[in-house]
Amino acid sequence: MDYVLITANRNYSSWSLRPWVLMKALGIAFEDRVEPFTKPSNYEEFRAFSPTGQVPVLLDQALTVWDSLGIVLYLAERHPGVWPDDEAARAFAMCAIAEMHGGFSALRNDCTMNVGVRVEPRPMRPALHRDIARIRELFEEALDKFGGPWLAGPRFTALDAFFAPVAFRIRTYGLDVGRGHAWVERVLAHPAMLQWETEALAETWREESHEAELAAAGRIVADYRKA
Repeated sequence: MDYVLITANRNYSSWSLRPWVLMKALGIAFEDRVEPFTKPSNYEEFRAFSPTGQVPVLLDQALTVWDSLGIVLYLAERHPGVWPDDEAARAFAMCAIAEMHGGFSALRNDCTMNVGVRVEPRPMRPALHRDIARIRELFEEALDKFGGPWLAGPRFTALDAFFAPVAFRIRTYGLDVGRGHAWVERVLAHPAMLQWETEALAETWREESHEAELAAAGRIVADYRKA
């Protein structure tokens, strides 16, 4: 397969992480192309390769596949292991991925992803409390139903990939997800996640609007990014 996966900054781009970590974890070869966020809106520049002006985008020769969910569905038709084998786990994974793709706006807005920092968050809004409670519920239900160690059972699948950015957020902001912390620790230790984190810490560029979102989220208590 002559795949090219286009993603953005490792520190900021949660949507990019999802197909990237899935392809790495499943051993799906691809050319890794980074198009960094350089200003609040990169729409015009990104339109050169993305119909939505957003990342991630998967190029498969002459075919362009956009949106993290679209990419995962495309890969699932061509590669084994994207979905869990068990029917109940597969149904759960599909529903939870759709829920993550379309929901959790308070978590996204109030706890912006930034891999290389640790933050003491501001007092949480009720909507954020609800999102965190739902994340905890999903994690615990998945681990109880399918036996772990991954969310859908014995293998890393698309379900783990879609919640991988949440694992970074949980660590950054010290969020409480109950028994789900066992999965958080496991996914953060996955070789693909460690590679993403290493590249995030090595980034030297900063984008003003993303840094402003971080400052609004709370007080930075540690910054491990390269100066």
